[in-house]
Amino acid sequence: MNLYGVYKKLFATYGAQGWWPLTACGATGAAESVSSHGYHPEDYTFPHNDRQRYEICLGAILTQNTAWVNAEQALMRLHSLKSLSPKTILHLAPHTLIWAVQPSGYYNVKAKKLRCFTRFWMTLQGTEPTRNQLLDVWGIGPETADSILLYAYGRHEMVVDAYTRRILAHLRFLPANCSYDQMKAFCTQHLPCDVPLYQEFHALIVEHAKHYYRRNPYTDPVLLPRNAGKNG
Repeated sequence: MNLYGVYKKLFATYGAQGWWPLTACGATGAAESVSSHGYHPEDYTFPHNDRQRYEICLGAILTQNTAWVNAEQALMRLHSLKSLSPKTILHLAPHTLIWAVQPSGYYNVKAKKLRCFTRFWMTLQGTEPTRNQLLDVWGIGPETADSILLYAYGRHEMVVDAYTRRILAHLRFLPANCSYDQMKAFCTQHLPCDVPLYQEFHALIVEHAKHYYRRNPYTDPVLLPRNAGKNG
């Protein structure tokens, strides 16, 4: 099975994922396709405005080194404080911002990251950032930068993460110690250059990994039904 075959198999198994999820605040006024948790399967028109775009950026930072459900809790706390906007983030008292992001872990560092990113965001004045500009922001690495560009700006930037590494290594596409850039290059070379597909591929990898790639040795009855667990 080639990489595009992996994508098609995962899509057939799990269906459209509807990433990037938005909070109720971000999804206000959105189409009926938006679920109660902000997912919008097969609607690739999001984000609809800068408010949603900014929320996606914050979510990309908050989900670093944690599950999305924890980042979502932090976003909902910010929503409850009416603080899902650049000006309100910068005006929050430090201890209040730390309390808000606490569910996502590393809360002192992430509070600082949100402030640093927000100051950068305000300098953009509605323009799109480049990847290099994002990487120059304190706390923004390649995965976060690519998430922001793919989901907030609809740019052709493949997002790969630790789950991608586990799955590609288990399927023997790449060695487990390959770099982020090597993984990204492999995926872009073997998948059609399409923003919705890039979004779905990343989201499907996460969904699949939650079922079969949390603990080593890995088993994968979906992609390796005949020899699951023998390639790890």
